[in-house]
Amino acid sequence: MVRALYGIDVVLRIIGDDAEMDQVETIVGERIGALAAELQAEHARLAQLRDANGITATPRYTNPRQVTVHISSPQLAQYTALIEELDRLMVVMDTLWLTGILTNKQRAQGAYEWRQRVLRAGRAIIELERRARAAAKARGKEDALADTDQPALMQEADADPSEGEERDAGAEERIGEPTGDAPSP
Repeated sequence: MVRALYGIDVVLRIIGDDAEMDQVETIVGERIGALAAELQAEHARLAQLRDANGITATPRYTNPRQVTVHISSPQLAQYTALIEELDRLMVVMDTLWLTGILTNKQRAQGAYEWRQRVLRAGRAIIELERRARAAAKARGKEDALADTDQPALMQEADADPSEGEERDAGAEERIGEPTGDAPSP
């Protein structure tokens, strides 16, 4: 996801057609914005249900995971905010579940549905970036793509490029995790 959004906001903007990239950026921004609005509406609906039932407690999680995201593009910041909104929604959903307002089934279905929606949006963005990248390659911009991709992949200077591709494939799961001497997957 990091590579796709960086590619859309930075790499493909440098080598691509401005009109096409404006269109791609608009599509991505609208997709993220629409999903963010839906998440916020669901959060507001569940918060209203929580308040109507007089619930003031908030669950405390035993092993919360804190992740540091290095923002390399405006749309990555938007997607990160989307994930933060999903997290806030899950807290309200858990509150309602733990207090018996939501059933096990309702909580499980709601959590699954919203996570899948965010993941589907991410996959759609990655596919859109792949198509834009393929179009740039078809126009003979492959060398320019190779030159501008290095920062997005965060490869070490002496790393094997094929290893960088493998590491990048799981970038979504490793955002914020330490890099360097850790064993490769």
